Amino acid sequence: MIEKKHLDNFEKIVGSENIYSDKAHLIAYSYDATREHFEPDAVLFPRHEQDVSDILKYCNEHRIVIVPRGAGSGFTGGALPSSGGIVLAMEKHMNKILEIDMQNMVAIVQPGVINMELQRAVEAVGLFYPPDPASQEYSTIGGNVSENAGGMRAAKYGITKDYVMAMRAVLPNGDVIKAGKRTIKDVAGYNITGILIASEGTLAVTTEVTLKLISKPKLTKTAMGIFDSVHQAMEAVYKTMASGVTPVAMEFLDNLTIRAVEQTFHKGLPVDAGAILVTDVDGNMDDDLDFQLETIERVFRENGCSDFKIAQTKAEAADLWFARRNASPSLSVYGSKKLNEDVTVPRSALPALLERFYAIAEKYNVKIPCFGHTGDGNVHTNVMVDGKDPEQVKIAYQAIEEVFQATIDLGGTLSGEHGIGLAKAPYMHMAFTDEEMNLFKSIKKAFDPNNILNPAKMGLD
Repeated sequence: MIEKKHLDNFEKIVGSENIYSDKAHLIAYSYDATREHFEPDAVLFPRHEQDVSDILKYCNEHRIVIVPRGAGSGFTGGALPSSGGIVLAMEKHMNKILEIDMQNMVAIVQPGVINMELQRAVEAVGLFYPPDPASQEYSTIGGNVSENAGGMRAAKYGITKDYVMAMRAVLPNGDVIKAGKRTIKDVAGYNITGILIASEGTLAVTTEVTLKLISKPKLTKTAMGIFDSVHQAMEAVYKTMASGVTPVAMEFLDNLTIRAVEQTFHKGLPVDAGAILVTDVDGNMDDDLDFQLETIERVFRENGCSDFKIAQTKAEAADLWFARRNASPSLSVYGSKKLNEDVTVPRSALPALLERFYAIAEKYNVKIPCFGHTGDGNVHTNVMVDGKDPEQVKIAYQAIEEVFQATIDLGGTLSGEHGIGLAKAPYMHMAFTDEEMNLFKSIKKAFDPNNILNPAKMGLD
């Protein structure tokens, strides 16, 4: 527990209306999408960058743990106060779009800005911010940067790191730094911006982000391909990406996922299909979109696609996307506990990866439905069991460890967009050598020698 004198000093910094230690707030800020719970000792709502600096300086002097938090929508526990201390919640005050620079095509935002609010604001003036995580309606830009969030449009447009040009951040000792520039080119000094992205709030607290924008394409079309087997669909993915056409999105559902969505929503999906691929293309001319779809259809059919549907209206496009957007919640038909991982491999390794996953499912007699962003090699694999059965839960974690090993064997990574946080920290040794982990720890110590900032995350302790 934090001593009252410390809470009194925090109140002097942020004001009585921006500090809470009542049970309701402690519970509200004790969890994220992992459903794990760790209560903090207090919740602070900084009003501006100076508040953040004063809070961190005080915490550093008194060795008080502090955990930055956006919307708490993460899947790996990155924003959980697992060591107690202070939750620094950014959504109440530091949630403004400070500037949309039309001439230089950048946006400057505070960390509490909701992703979708930024998208809508820039699209209103003809610009485009592509990163679109599934949590875009409520996740914050600060959280997106901390986890290097991706989304369905990543196949063509990349992920958060590809749009972060500069940041303002506060170090654990209270110092304010500026990393990066608004310029297109910048090779002066170390790439501190790159180090802060995906650092999960373990190195500094972000107070401002400068984001690259692009022109918004005028036209979009959606199509769906149906395949007899997952292997055929995965072959079609990487061959499409090598065909000279780059779809905006290339999403897939395997048979188990198709069946789960159909059982839940009764949308008339092809439950006997081995897999579905849903794709979007965009551009500024109908002829260009037609060429892209013709190329995709040709590659799909060369790789076993039995049916190829092109949406003719926005309503039809929404119908084609329905199954993918509702895949995750539908999987509850297979069990009350879901171990959801977001492993990523080179696209050419996708067929082998899915084969390995289904072999693991057979070995442990569990269901492992898969779906995800195969356009960039990112598969959401879900081990489903009865959460009330300790033996099944134990087996599920054994299966997940083999899922990670299969991914690493194929040149992949533990996480494509969810981060490491608490949930994947025990598996970091599988992906990195001792020398690499020691380097990570050295970077952490250089930024945060007293280990007050989001400790126990990413396997760094």
